[in-house]
Amino acid sequence: MKNKEHTRQVRDTVVKKFKAGFGYKKISQALNIPRRTVQAIILKWKEYQTTANLPRPGRPSKLSAHTRRRLIRDAAKRPMITLDELQRSTAEVGDSVHRTTISRILHKSGLYGRVARRKPFLKDIHKKCCLKFATSHLGDTPNMWKKVLWSDETKIELFGNNAKRYVWRKSNTAHHPEHTIPTVKHGGGSIMVWACFSSAGTGKIVKIDGKMDGAKYRTILEENLMESAKDLRLGRRFVFQQDNDPKHKAKSTMEWFKNKHIQVLEWPSQSPDLNPIENLLKELKT
Repeated sequence: MKNKEHTRQVRDTVVKKFKAGFGYKKISQALNIPRRTVQAIILKWKEYQTTANLPRPGRPSKLSAHTRRRLIRDAAKRPMITLDELQRSTAEVGDSVHRTTISRILHKSGLYGRVARRKPFLKDIHKKCCLKFATSHLGDTPNMWKKVLWSDETKIELFGNNAKRYVWRKSNTAHHPEHTIPTVKHGGGSIMVWACFSSAGTGKIVKIDGKMDGAKYRTILEENLMESAKDLRLGRRFVFQQDNDPKHKAKSTMEWFKNKHIQVLEWPSQSPDLNPIENLLKELKT
């Protein structure tokens, strides 16, 4: 086995003397290195035109190429398959490897384990409606969207924020009050609110007492919608946005909009991510 690696300078000198017409034996004697080493350096230079160290393959993989391709194919076809399941499937074909090995193979192919995002369930008809909505508004100007008053109802939990929070702290201070997030049993109480906003700022926010129905929704609109539009200086020709909740689309509610001469933005079903008020409500809850 090799127990010594010559420097790049020595290897370059070997090639330089070879170019000058020296033979293997003379180069070996001049530099005091074995003749076979001289030969290996020159053969490598002839093949790769360099004396630098080339990438080395390292330890041979315990998995065959066929098994590696199978692992990648299974993970691509079944994204929610676990490492344990992949480990068992490789063991069935006679290749027993650690989970870390499987993970490394998947990483090299560009597949990484990530938390699956939660998204509203969309049927084909929902997707078509969203696409129709998007294409119908392609030509809208920014001024048009400045006239939109966005709205939604949401439930706010007093201790309901389960998102991870990071804190800067020293060792042994993890349980100090300023470094912890308080929790209580059964949520600690909640409220339902209706809110609206536009590009000019926030409108009214209203606490909803009891169960929300069509009559209560129209009362909220009667008492807060026009006042919010006035405060935000949207003018009389503003556009009101609401989702397709049954109490929003009730016949009596739509009649109320018609009598008040309020234009309602046509809205696709199952599309909360299109409503920018969701981002505002998230900040409010935080």
